[in-house]
Amino acid sequence: MMSNATMQDVAQRAGVSVATVSRVLNGSDKVIEETRERVLLACQELDYSLHLAAQRLRLGKTNTICVILPFLTLPSIVERLRGVQEALLDSGYDLIPFSVGTPELRDSRLFDLANRSRTDGLLIISMPINDKQTARIIKNDMPVVLIDSDKPEFNRVNVSDQVGGRMAAEHLINLGHRKIGFISSHLENPLQFSSTLNRFHGYCKALEAAGIPINPSYQKEGEHGREEAEEMALSLLKQPDPPTAIFASSDTKAVGVLDAAKKLNIKVPEQLSVIGYDNIRDAEYLNLTTIQQPLFQAGLVGGETLLRLIDQPRMGPEEIILPVELVIRETTAPPKA
Repeated sequence: MMSNATMQDVAQRAGVSVATVSRVLNGSDKVIEETRERVLLACQELDYSLHLAAQRLRLGKTNTICVILPFLTLPSIVERLRGVQEALLDSGYDLIPFSVGTPELRDSRLFDLANRSRTDGLLIISMPINDKQTARIIKNDMPVVLIDSDKPEFNRVNVSDQVGGRMAAEHLINLGHRKIGFISSHLENPLQFSSTLNRFHGYCKALEAAGIPINPSYQKEGEHGREEAEEMALSLLKQPDPPTAIFASSDTKAVGVLDAAKKLNIKVPEQLSVIGYDNIRDAEYLNLTTIQQPLFQAGLVGGETLLRLIDQPRMGPEEIILPVELVIRETTAPPKA
């Protein structure tokens, strides 16, 4: 066994070029399976993986990028993570995601990973960070990019959720609706997500601009999930004077609203208009009117920005704002006369 094998040794043993070895080790899909297996077998025979790990330590690099994110089961989070994976595909970096569901776990992960011996770069998706965590990251000279989060000390990729929320409500108002409900996850939450609250502010601004009183009985907030949204929608629709339209703060919740309407034999959009937010794949399948935010693109741009930051550590922080778009399908229509 060779403990000091090089990439050239692996290439010679496998009967391929050094470039092919590099592509296999970087996870490229441009290598046929038979060749990939020969390269990996050669690495095993030569103990090259152990040598590579030692080499990374000597160079002061881990060749990993870590991602801290909440609720990996959320479609919007998964879509952003797909974008990050695409950005890193041929970069030579391994992607390690960390899903955190509590403030304590978030703080622990941030403290642990804000260290150049653990990772070469850090992406934080939909997770606000405080001043103490910011100071530690800066002190340790850790390259960080935020996605769907805001801290001016760092590079970040965002959309204007307030604009998107206003756009959704204005679409319903322009159709003639005046009784417009709003269903969301908790506006105030332990992890301090701001996107839902910003969408709510946009909804309120649209109503105020149209001279429509904001009716607290038309607003429901609760836990994440389709079933929870269905329960909230049932509560709204069973009122003596129910809304004629509902803006759900995510497509998943909008699907829950559609479930509630079906259970109550309420026709969509003839008797109830429904609009969501995100434009996940289910939205197109269900012909759901929604606000499209570029989830995959946000992850892609965030990953590409982090790679540039690792190569150019002095790159100043900037915010990239990606556009949102109204996608009109078959779940919204003028209110029934």
